[in-house]
Amino acid sequence: MKAIIVTDQAAGKAGMQLVERPEPQVAINDVIVQVHASAMTGDELSWPSTWTDRAGRDRTPSIPGHELAGIVTSLGYGTTGLSVGQRVFGLTDWYRDGTLAEYVAVEARNLAPLPFDVDFTVGAALVMPGLTAWQGLFEHGRLRAGQTVLVHGAAGVVGSMATQLARAAGAYVIGTGRAEGRQRALDFGALEYLDLENEKLQDVGEVDLVFDIFGGDIANQSASLIRSGGRLVTIAGPTGARPANGLAIDFVVEAIPNQLNEIVQRLREGRLQTNIGNTSTLNDAVAIFNSTNRVNGKTIIRVQP
Repeated sequence: MKAIIVTDQAAGKAGMQLVERPEPQVAINDVIVQVHASAMTGDELSWPSTWTDRAGRDRTPSIPGHELAGIVTSLGYGTTGLSVGQRVFGLTDWYRDGTLAEYVAVEARNLAPLPFDVDFTVGAALVMPGLTAWQGLFEHGRLRAGQTVLVHGAAGVVGSMATQLARAAGAYVIGTGRAEGRQRALDFGALEYLDLENEKLQDVGEVDLVFDIFGGDIANQSASLIRSGGRLVTIAGPTGARPANGLAIDFVVEAIPNQLNEIVQRLREGRLQTNIGNTSTLNDAVAIFNSTNRVNGKTIIRVQP
């Protein structure tokens, strides 16, 4: 099968290669999925799990990408809930070969059914942003109707999803980001927008929840805005930022099929939209990932024609 591999961490995306690899073999509780659309997270090649297994042993050449939509072609022993020929989407294990390939082995528990009226490209674009926003807002942020939420990067891939979900939950959403992202963030549902390059974050006032993607100084400044009992939730890794009378939580997204079901149903009902910026074939994916052109939205790789 065709697949994109990486072998040299120092080379980053410049070290990506499109090669022929053996098709994965199905194991206990696994399914094999023919990948129709996939994606990767921007900083994935900096993750230790891309390069080593859980015991810290080198596992290169490794196939990056963990977001997918496709069709089940084989079932491993003990697999339940899925069938051959079923359309699925989901998130694969960080420590295993990923989805920038024609086929991938995935634990069945990481997948959800993809409805027939949802395109594979759209399904792949929902997975990581949808799960990250859902878990950040509702599991870790404990968002409730009537609260004020500050969403950093509100025009971006994850931030736009968080903005939409928070508004649908009855929150007042203030977005932040670059100046050029203002209209996109407002279009996704933000009620106010702060240009982080030219406006002061402190001018936002108090909020109940901060959804942070930046970390660093932005997270530190944000912590001072949180009301008593509020939360700072970040996907930027462990943070030293601590609200005076609230909680700071960093988390790693998990594959939870029930949440994917909720997310895709909202999309089908017209209450949620993806933020796709570019699409490419697997043959052209290496060039797309190495392009210096700025893309607004998620890059999706169409693996099957």
